[in-house]
Amino acid sequence: MSRKRQRAYRAGLWGERLAAALLMLKGYRILHRRCRTGAGEIDLIARRGPVLVFAEVKTRKGGATPEAVHPAQAARLVRAGNAFLGAHPHYGGLDVRFDVILTGGLSWPRHVKSAWRADTDSKTAIF
Repeated sequence: MSRKRQRAYRAGLWGERLAAALLMLKGYRILHRRCRTGAGEIDLIARRGPVLVFAEVKTRKGGATPEAVHPAQAARLVRAGNAFLGAHPHYGGLDVRFDVILTGGLSWPRHVKSAWRADTDSKTAIF
């Protein structure tokens, strides 16, 4: 792995830790970090009350923007969320939300709630 790629990887891990800290400060309980499913990886899975959050964390050197999440990535997260729920049916009665946490630069992380939702087929994302 090149040095540039290693720096980006470490920055991404730092961004995920910062995002998890932000969610915990907001009263969420982190259930899983970097959860791998057959459909893809979910950066953070958190719960607060009746809401289960699947969060995608985006870290950019100058600060990430919501456009950093492409529709294909959002659809992958929807499929990964469905795979997680299939493997953990005890979370099935909770409200599901797909959030994005944007980190990087010198600013505090930005939490975008309900950045998209699952389509009726539960395989694609609607922004």
